[in-house]
Amino acid sequence: MNIHIAVVSLLVEDVPATAHFYRDTIGLNIMPHHEGDHPHFDLDGCTLTIVRGRPALPPDPEPRFPVVAFSIPELDTAIEKLRLHGMDLPWGVETSAAGRWVMFHDPAGNLVELVEFKQ
Repeated sequence: MNIHIAVVSLLVEDVPATAHFYRDTIGLNIMPHHEGDHPHFDLDGCTLTIVRGRPALPPDPEPRFPVVAFSIPELDTAIEKLRLHGMDLPWGVETSAAGRWVMFHDPAGNLVELVEFKQ
């Protein structure tokens, strides 16, 4: 059985601001005809959907685990773009044998990760 994630939905209170963040700061491509109340972003076979609602934030900040993580080819370039948009990177760049990553909160408060895997 070959199973893949089809849709990931993020609950947010301010849909336009969060959609702007994922389009202009993260660089995701919004899908045509899905720009209104529930913007959809193409993630190479998976869809990220922004849905109006109250994010389910964890009551305890530990363990720190993202709501969604994006694999990206160049972490340093992404970090520069995040900083240009005023994003706080509270834990800085973290590393392991598998790669490097940063975690931060999107405009809705969801914990998001950008990861560059070692090749």
